[in-house]
Amino acid sequence: MLALQTGAAGVALAQAGPAVASAPAASPAALRITEGQVGEVGPGGTLIYPAVTSCLTVTVRLANGGLVGAHASLFQVPGEYRSDRILAAVGQRIGTREVRAVEVRGAVGAWHPSYFSRAIESYPDGAQVPVPTAPDPDGLARAVADGLGRPHGKVTVQDLPDGDQTVD
Repeated sequence: MLALQTGAAGVALAQAGPAVASAPAASPAALRITEGQVGEVGPGGTLIYPAVTSCLTVTVRLANGGLVGAHASLFQVPGEYRSDRILAAVGQRIGTREVRAVEVRGAVGAWHPSYFSRAIESYPDGAQVPVPTAPDPDGLARAVADGLGRPHGKVTVQDLPDGDQTVD
């Protein structure tokens, strides 16, 4: 739930969809994107993805120099995007703008490419959930490219788990 200050009169509460971190697209800023969130900074801005342990981050570099980012979590954080919905949210945020590159970073070995099309928690009890047997950077690149409707050649994948990530 979001709390919006309404002056000295009090606080109004508003329920939105998953939290969408955002900085004004026209000015440089640093923006923190936590698990399950999508956000954007304008040219010269910085995205900060805290505590990337079992997660993947997806950073889209726009032709105008701006960045759109997502912090995809293996398991849904309450109130945030699931792994099978986060790429659609990124794609919606990009809209028709030109994309220079897409960078995927994080715990590559913990992710099966199918998690972007069907989240772990969407399987019924007793169903067989796919588990990665080895890191599959090419499969993840294809899944992200397909999920964003972008050419596969624009997506790179880097195994970079266990820590904060900063993207300028």
